[in-house]
Amino acid sequence: MAVENLEVDNLSTETLGLEWLALTPSSLVFIVLGLTLVAFIWGRFRYDLVALAALLSCVMLGLVSADDAFRGFGHPAVITVAAVLVLSRGFERSGVVDIISSQVLKVGDNLLLQLFVLVGTVVVLSGIMNNVGALALLLPVAMRLAREHNTSPSLLLMPLAFGSLLGGLTTLIGTPPNIIIASYRGSVTGDNFSMFSFSPVGVAVALAGLAFIVLIGWRLTPKRSGQASTDEMFDTANYLVELKVGEESKAKGLTLQQLGDELEETIPVLAVVRDDNRRAGYNFHGALEEGDILLLEAGPEELQLLEDKVGLSAITEWDEQGNAEHPASDNDGDGEHSQAATKDRRALDTEGLQLIEAVVRNDSMMINRSVRELRLNQQYGLHLVAVARDGGRLKQRLRDIRFRNGDVLLLQGSENEISESLAALGCLPLANRELHLGQPRKLAISIAIFALAILAMLFDLLPAAVAMSTAAVVSLLIGVLPLREGYQAIDGPVIVLLAAMIPVGEALETSGGADLIANALLSFGSDWPVVVTLIGLFLLSMLLSNVVNNAAAALLMAPIAVSLANGFDASLDPFLMVVAVSASCAFLTPIGHQSNTLVLGPGGYRFGDYWKLGLPLSLVVQVVAIPMILWVWPL
Repeated sequence: MAVENLEVDNLSTETLGLEWLALTPSSLVFIVLGLTLVAFIWGRFRYDLVALAALLSCVMLGLVSADDAFRGFGHPAVITVAAVLVLSRGFERSGVVDIISSQVLKVGDNLLLQLFVLVGTVVVLSGIMNNVGALALLLPVAMRLAREHNTSPSLLLMPLAFGSLLGGLTTLIGTPPNIIIASYRGSVTGDNFSMFSFSPVGVAVALAGLAFIVLIGWRLTPKRSGQASTDEMFDTANYLVELKVGEESKAKGLTLQQLGDELEETIPVLAVVRDDNRRAGYNFHGALEEGDILLLEAGPEELQLLEDKVGLSAITEWDEQGNAEHPASDNDGDGEHSQAATKDRRALDTEGLQLIEAVVRNDSMMINRSVRELRLNQQYGLHLVAVARDGGRLKQRLRDIRFRNGDVLLLQGSENEISESLAALGCLPLANRELHLGQPRKLAISIAIFALAILAMLFDLLPAAVAMSTAAVVSLLIGVLPLREGYQAIDGPVIVLLAAMIPVGEALETSGGADLIANALLSFGSDWPVVVTLIGLFLLSMLLSNVVNNAAAALLMAPIAVSLANGFDASLDPFLMVVAVSASCAFLTPIGHQSNTLVLGPGGYRFGDYWKLGLPLSLVVQVVAIPMILWVWPL
């Protein structure tokens, strides 16, 4: 992506010391990009680290000058994305979206109406705020709808995720690819795409996609009524047991922290009952006494461990007065009394335990880390009760689990602090999320600030980056959003990805790599109409966006699109619009976009589920988008 001409010195193979390999600058760029794409697809390292590695490799090879290496962090597209993320969080904080969400919850039990309202709402919201943020706000609403009306979540969540991608197509700020393409056009022609330049094509595509999803597409999603349901994944009634601290129990005199250290195992104690008074485990800091009853979640193996190591016995019988009794020790180790303990539930009461479900986001600090490494209990006041992955509950020991994006967690914590803890960890709450309507004055101010920024952009009073940044700063100054939340709203990995890939995209152009690809496409399609090449460009960009971040796809494909337009001696606008639309069509895989990953766990989806709805939806988008682009932006 070229903002200005780069002066790349020392690009000869002799200077690089690679004359024996006869590697040209374009060959080096292709090697770096090839390895980068492999790393993106592999997923072993986070995409922001991969992007930084690609950038530094280009600097070391002389493809990007050292002075220009980090210029991307100040690029208008990066600044605009950061400002939009802050404004999106401000909308949430002020209550704009919660008012909409509260109305969505009034939908009846008609599935088509549920889909229309949910997907339609996320399409509209994604046009005025970050599409991942819009999905994150409506995901808990969809889960509540599914539970209240006995609908399988898998029928709602994938359409909701795809709807957030469609809505992002409608405006400049709806999705990073639009911002990137608009900025790229400005660098080439001196005139950016405006706020609503994307609307004629984007709205038509979004409406067609919405109609397809609601009328036909949802039938292509899997109906997972068993393991995909979080109620089934986390059926705590099948796992909660009560253990009593006896006179000879080694657990007597230990704190819950010391108990965990003694066991060398993560077994969450949800509550401690003493003298008919129950205290939540996260809030119990004293020593255990004889007669205390521990309410915890454990299977037969964990129960045997508790009895063998600390002498805690499962309660399986109750006397006539309702007092707990427990059997003699089961020395055979077959766990029969443990299994019996899970069958008698007369004394179990989970009310007030503040259990909450949350999904691990793509940018979460929890990824590839364990409970102990994160110090969930000590640092965040959270007990991990269970983990579900790929629609099923993980059976391995909690201490051995390394979290992945899309994992669904069952957590316990303080009602007043759990939301802040989840935000700090990078998790999205799925259940028990209360709707707070905010303050009417701040709500009105938030809308007014955003409207003024849009007007400033429409009348060319301010560039998009300046207008959005001003709106974000004003929102922070007047208290619509606390400063700390403003910084938390900025998605660091996405910002780093954009800033690092911008110079790499420039290197693709300045090295002649973009021209080589464009010439190959031109020679292949020389005997065909230009529209056939546009279709090929659409397919190539769409496939790329399904394996790498959509912003990276737009950055890489934009210079190729311009080279194609120049080769055909045609307007570059339709070529850039094709890239803008296709880069946001990541409907085929759960890794192509954060929205897809967010619904992977809660919906109980598998990798191969996405293309069943995503492939026909991609075809619908292409069939509508290409004619609309050629009509609005003629060659």
